[in-house]
Amino acid sequence: MERHDDDPVSDLTKRAAAIRTDMGGAERVARMRADDKPTIRDHIDAVLDDGSFRELGTFSRSLRPEDRDSTPGDGKIGGEGTIDGRPVAIAGDDITVKRGSSSVVGSRKTHRLFERALEMGVPYVYFGETGGGRIPDLIGSEGISDALPSPEIARRRREIPMASVIVGQSFGGSSFQSAFSDFTVQVRGSVLAVTSPRVFEIATGEITDPQELGGVDVHARHTGQIDLGVESHAEAYAAVRQWLSYLPANAREAAPRGEPMPAARWEPDAELAAFVPQRRRRGYDMRRFCSMLLDADSFFELQPRFARNLVTGLGRLDGWPVGVIANNPMFQAGALTPDSCDKAIRLMCLCDAFNLPLIWLMDVPGFMVGRRVEHDRILFKAIRMVEALCNLSTPSLSVVIRKGFGLAYQAMNTSGMGAVGFYSWPGAEIGFMDPEVGVNVAYANRLAQVEDEARDDERAELIREIGEATSPYEAAGTMRIDEIINPADTRRVLADDLGRLAGRRVPPPAERPLSYWPTC
Repeated sequence: MERHDDDPVSDLTKRAAAIRTDMGGAERVARMRADDKPTIRDHIDAVLDDGSFRELGTFSRSLRPEDRDSTPGDGKIGGEGTIDGRPVAIAGDDITVKRGSSSVVGSRKTHRLFERALEMGVPYVYFGETGGGRIPDLIGSEGISDALPSPEIARRRREIPMASVIVGQSFGGSSFQSAFSDFTVQVRGSVLAVTSPRVFEIATGEITDPQELGGVDVHARHTGQIDLGVESHAEAYAAVRQWLSYLPANAREAAPRGEPMPAARWEPDAELAAFVPQRRRRGYDMRRFCSMLLDADSFFELQPRFARNLVTGLGRLDGWPVGVIANNPMFQAGALTPDSCDKAIRLMCLCDAFNLPLIWLMDVPGFMVGRRVEHDRILFKAIRMVEALCNLSTPSLSVVIRKGFGLAYQAMNTSGMGAVGFYSWPGAEIGFMDPEVGVNVAYANRLAQVEDEARDDERAELIREIGEATSPYEAAGTMRIDEIINPADTRRVLADDLGRLAGRRVPPPAERPLSYWPTC
């Protein structure tokens, strides 16, 4: 590129302005904005604090001589800025330059930005919208070596929070980035997949609709490969900002505390206690319960449409950031399934890496049974969840709300599994099996020999006898439970514990096993 001015500083200013304004072509930028489609620079400016973006790699371009003048930034834009006053690194795909495809220099840029984020200890945010790898740039071993995910990302051990925002068709590089991320939000209309439908068709002969391949509904409901599906870009920006607000800048720091609870929130809450039906077969929405329990408007649910029998999310209690894992009796009676095990492990890894205490709210009849869940590896997933729990280094608090049966009772974090505080409501049931199920299994032959008119009475008596052994007072009597609490005092008890945990020893990142635990 020729010099535009004899004054080097003036020349620099003109060059940078032209690249940042025209990007991959002024006409392309104009068309996108006419179609109400943000460019990557628009996305970056929208999520960052006003005027905080400092670009890095402005003058990068393709290695191929014939493409150098037409590839400003080489398909990737990035730099550093602030979100709510806190420093972040940020990058994304520029579809005005060869559809944001991944190439040698563009990949080097994003790798460099991530290296800086690690060194500086700041979160990393990525906007994904790319057609995949650039051909012919990546043909051959040298090209593909640069475009593959960097070893730094693969070995990062969750040292910094990573968020991905899928804003368009995202194949290859940015889809890999989302799989590494701790939080992925996808905007409706976008597509997230390993490869494009066109490549899919060429390779397999199968024609598929992009949305059926990797749209929001696919990932939000079925695969669990996103944490949140949203309807608009504005919602995506807000989600990233909110998610980051619960987390420290890096694994070495403490998460920022919000405003403490007002005095009225410390008082017994009869409404919270009354929200849960006493009859254990009646459902209720655990998501609403979490919102009522935590600080006002602080509950941020993750994967809300995936494995709905388990609720996971972030929130605050007395201003302290926490993770929440809770059974939801509204769906499959709150029983644990293979997908809900994966969902729980994902949040455990996040909280362990960034030292957020976990609150467990238990109302679980057991692990789901049946051929389908067996074929979906319920055995493997259940034990994987228990393994993750046993390696959890961040403190956790557990409350048995109504019931805890079988291995699921253990998997939902009992005192023997490491809960710092383990509490139960007085009407809860704890045991190997639901008393009604247990009677039908263990006493089927005995009941078959009883006269029809007396069978129901006999069954009821057996259920009552077994039910006595499931009383939380039995567990409390042998110190399997720290305390049976008044349901109205649940918020106060948990908030008290969180305040005391604030002075705990925090293990260094290398001593947090789940920080490098796989979540896929």
